Amino acid sequence: MGDTALDDAPNIDAGLLRLLESRAAPTEGGARTPVLDPFTEGEIGSAPAASAGDVADAAARARDAQKRWARRSVADRARVLSRFHDLVLDRADTAIDLVQLEAGKARVSAFEEVFDAAATARYYMKTGPKLLKRRRRAVSMPGLTKAWELRRPIGVVGNITPWNFPFTLAVSDMIPALLAGNAVIIKPDERTPYSALYGALLLEEAGLPDDVLQVVAGAGEEAGAALVDEVDFIAFTGSTEVGRTIAERAGRRLIGASLELGGKNAALVLECADLDRAVPGLSRAVFANSGQLCLAMERIYAHESVRDELTERLVEHTRSLPINAGFDFSSAMGAMIDRRHLEKVDGHVQDAVAKGATILTGGKPRPDVGPLFYDPTLLTDVDDSMKMCRAETFGPVAAIYGYEDVEGAVAEANDSEYGLNFSVWAGDAGRGVEVASRLDAGTVGVNDGYAAVWTCYDAPMGGLKVSGVSRRHGAVGLLKYSEAQTVAVQRFLLAFAPPPRVPYERFQAVLGALLKVLKRLPFYK
Repeated sequence: MGDTALDDAPNIDAGLLRLLESRAAPTEGGARTPVLDPFTEGEIGSAPAASAGDVADAAARARDAQKRWARRSVADRARVLSRFHDLVLDRADTAIDLVQLEAGKARVSAFEEVFDAAATARYYMKTGPKLLKRRRRAVSMPGLTKAWELRRPIGVVGNITPWNFPFTLAVSDMIPALLAGNAVIIKPDERTPYSALYGALLLEEAGLPDDVLQVVAGAGEEAGAALVDEVDFIAFTGSTEVGRTIAERAGRRLIGASLELGGKNAALVLECADLDRAVPGLSRAVFANSGQLCLAMERIYAHESVRDELTERLVEHTRSLPINAGFDFSSAMGAMIDRRHLEKVDGHVQDAVAKGATILTGGKPRPDVGPLFYDPTLLTDVDDSMKMCRAETFGPVAAIYGYEDVEGAVAEANDSEYGLNFSVWAGDAGRGVEVASRLDAGTVGVNDGYAAVWTCYDAPMGGLKVSGVSRRHGAVGLLKYSEAQTVAVQRFLLAFAPPPRVPYERFQAVLGALLKVLKRLPFYK
């Protein structure tokens, strides 16, 4: 590893980073935010730090550009996404290197982002035109009225994206918003601006007009807050605490919001589980992206009949995970995003140990690998007195619990303010689905941690309880970025009033009789 990880990224150089910095929305004051690579904590560049005024200027440009973009057909907008899909795959190595560089990821986790961005573009370019087309709607008086539902763009959409998936969580939300005819302003986390800027660069190369998509870099306290005040809809992925603040701010303006927030996800291992499949699957569910994944499992409930064997095998598997800071596929885990987060993760572990928890493996930083690496960690004997029992740790750490009956395990899993993504491990998939249906989570994977539910692009994705509001993916992931408009045509001079010289009493009787007839017609709504 060189002075910074930039020295080792095969497809990235300082010139590309400077180009990306130049694509950020213009700023007046000249303030900049340094960007560090988590592999070495070295500075690789700096991004413009947008002020509230800079965000307002970007919104004004976006409003002008949106009017022209919305006049283009949905099919034309979908062709831009088609070209973007191909560009993402053609430039995959560069995108993966960039994500690794600024987010400190293992390459396998960075690859997931590129795959997801392309797959999201493919799904919406194929389904979007049909979802957004004008639809004929049933009317109360057939023959007298015609009605259609139209889908109109909202206007300017703001997207505040996190550091843990800096490429795909920027791209996967802006794709449906753009397809619906909106302009988009992205505010990436100040620690990881380059991935969002690269996504914007590829979209522009794919044919997206100037100013329809803009990236405002800067701190959330100023740029993020200003963005909520300027846009017509806000999408946010991040912590529940910040999500509450954004929801309150959006609520005062009466604009829509889509929020995917935190989780304290639980995995239930049933007595019939196939441990040959469950052990590597659970390891991936816990340690993917170094546990810095809102869908990751932090609680494992194992039936007492399999608990000892599962624990022994899972500990052995965890100890065998390769960890390094390379730009290849040899590492199973990357680094923590920064020192503050490393200290938070370690603080949860040390608090648990001080209060009686037992470390089964891991439980310490790994400075021998890099300054921000943390050992994959499993604990037991975790209880409510410990921070990590209920609070989201968001690191490569999970606790193993035992249970004797599935009703108790379901109750334990549901005893949380969070409800994002759970999993069930069962030899009988039908039984797994039945147990899954009783879990209070927006998504539940059976014999899988998160990949199956995340890549079901036709199904909605989001959380229950304090884990989120609204959904991404599926029809709702596109239609939330549009306004429904009803246009109805009255064919005759009849409304809810009688024709000339017909008394209201007579009109009421005839109308009532007609409604009774319509009720009996199976084809009429």
